[in-house]
Amino acid sequence: MDTRKQVRARIGLLGPMRLHAGDAQKPVSVAPKIRTVLAMLAMHPDQVVPVSALTRELWPEQPPVTALRTLQTYVLNIRKALAGITGLKAEDVAEQLLVTQENGYRLHSSDLHLDWLDFMRLADQGRKALGEGDGRTGIRELEQALGMWRGSVLTDVPTGAVLEARRLMLEESRLDAVEVLIDARIEAGLHQQVIADLASLTSEYPYHEGLHAQYMRALALNGRRAAALEVFVRLRARLIDEIGIEPGYPLQQLQGTILNSHKSAHMALALSATGASSE
Repeated sequence: MDTRKQVRARIGLLGPMRLHAGDAQKPVSVAPKIRTVLAMLAMHPDQVVPVSALTRELWPEQPPVTALRTLQTYVLNIRKALAGITGLKAEDVAEQLLVTQENGYRLHSSDLHLDWLDFMRLADQGRKALGEGDGRTGIRELEQALGMWRGSVLTDVPTGAVLEARRLMLEESRLDAVEVLIDARIEAGLHQQVIADLASLTSEYPYHEGLHAQYMRALALNGRRAAALEVFVRLRARLIDEIGIEPGYPLQQLQGTILNSHKSAHMALALSATGASSE
């Protein structure tokens, strides 16, 4: 029996892949296709990931005749990396952590920290706190959730159809959390603090009406009505010229509210706080 102390491994997917122990030691480096296998397992913890799904993800066009043997080698390398991190023997990793099951492999999450699961949990807790009227806790937990991101999810992992779908899901979850957090900050009177963030976000997502609406609200609440209206003008021109559509009714309604707000800007904008939702 292995008596060495076991350390929980950390697998980071919210940015470049990181495989490391609980302390601050340098992450373990693994080859690109091994990252693909590890990402597939880490995105489906406590589930059997079939060999067929792993093979398609690794070789979307045509798997080589040595595909099964190559996949087994990748799994062996992952087990060795996990053994080096956790202090377990490789055979114990195979029995407890990365287990071979009929037609596939299962990665057990009980001995792992997966950053994307921690993000989802904290973001859900933050939304729940906001829904219960606890703005301070909600903002804190959403900030912690978003602080876990180190870049684009799976940015250095070769992806097939399954991982690409998971990547898009997580990016959408991040963007949703960003919008909820910004709304909460604006409602808490922190509109001045979100302006710089929204300037960057609307540049990154040039067609996202929800973010542009938040940008307009924050600017107007900060006494910059002309700048808020200019955001609308630029977005409208972009949507018409490049897509051929007008901004949605909620955004047009917000523009009218800002135009007519005058001295009652704070009250009018507060009433329209949720008037322009994401598209």
